[in-house]
Amino acid sequence: MAQEIHGTVADGFEAVRAEFASFVAAERPDYEGQLCAYLHGRRVVDLWTGGEADSLYGVFSSTKGAAHLVVALLVQDGTLELDRKVTYYWPEFGAEGKAAVTLRELLAHRAGLVGLDAGFSAAEMADDRALAERLADQKPFWRPGTAFGYHALVIGALTGEVVRRATGRTLQEVYEERVRAPYGLDFYLGLPESEEPRFRTVQPMAPTPEQQARLDAQPTGPHTLTSIAYNTHVPEPGTLEGYANSRLVRAKGPASAGGVASARGLATMYAAAISELDDRPPLLKPDTIAEVGQIHSVGYDLVARTHKAFGLGFQATADQWYPFLGAGTFGHSGAGGSQAFADPRSGLAYGYTRRRMSFPGGAAPENTALVRAVHEAALGNN
Repeated sequence: MAQEIHGTVADGFEAVRAEFASFVAAERPDYEGQLCAYLHGRRVVDLWTGGEADSLYGVFSSTKGAAHLVVALLVQDGTLELDRKVTYYWPEFGAEGKAAVTLRELLAHRAGLVGLDAGFSAAEMADDRALAERLADQKPFWRPGTAFGYHALVIGALTGEVVRRATGRTLQEVYEERVRAPYGLDFYLGLPESEEPRFRTVQPMAPTPEQQARLDAQPTGPHTLTSIAYNTHVPEPGTLEGYANSRLVRAKGPASAGGVASARGLATMYAAAISELDDRPPLLKPDTIAEVGQIHSVGYDLVARTHKAFGLGFQATADQWYPFLGAGTFGHSGAGGSQAFADPRSGLAYGYTRRRMSFPGGAAPENTALVRAVHEAALGNN
């Protein structure tokens, strides 16, 4: 029996509901997910199935969008300067050949500081302060600025330490005060105990035989740059779903991948970033929006071993995922399948979550059709 689709869409967005329903009907009967979108600050899509409208999910690297919205706000304020050296804020960072790295290069995944030779413990992976302290002494894995590679599990700790040194407050504290609390967002960097009943444990997904064959064909080894960046070279690396399902991770909200959100939370945050919302002006000014969405790193990613594109802390969503979106679209996907972004040129903000992890990681494949449907409806209603 097909899952029942709950929620509403605005006039002109009926095709989005149909696309969502079509995908759900083709999925496993236990599929659980949410889709939300805004157009110029007005919610136009709000759909879910399998759970509740306010169910919360581990969103993995979609967390980086919240983290780097904080950095963008501090740059906009003048508290941080993109072309200052990181050592201006955090002197210890300069060890082992990193003294010349700028905040701009760090945000663009160009610092070469993707992990530790010795790796991190599970407790350290939940603690941004611990990650930053240990990374300060690590020699970069490539000459900073010459290439880029996804700092998958550490970028939020690194930029978060810059925020802490510049403001005296953690990135999570600044996010709570300036972004989450004012809008009542269901997007947490540090989930309170009181909200735990709404959290839905992440479920793993076994790859199909064809997908497993692709995995087996990939180069692997305990000393590769990829294994170091994903901390899989340690004796007990754990699993991605185990990371999100850890209460310690959810409580501390590490800024690279420890966030918990609903699709409403994801989409509303990006709507607030670029649009008037709840009688508040956009969080980001046009110049800041243009800066964070400008591509800073594009091409072969040394960690992911494939084509990637990054702005400043955000993925360049149009180049990396959906080329039909507007230039300067910025956001971030997550390993469990989540996707979230803002397209400033169309006024679109998008959020998607699912409970069961998707293969091969990053934005779940169904997002391509869902994003296209939402974008086409948005263009038709602009």
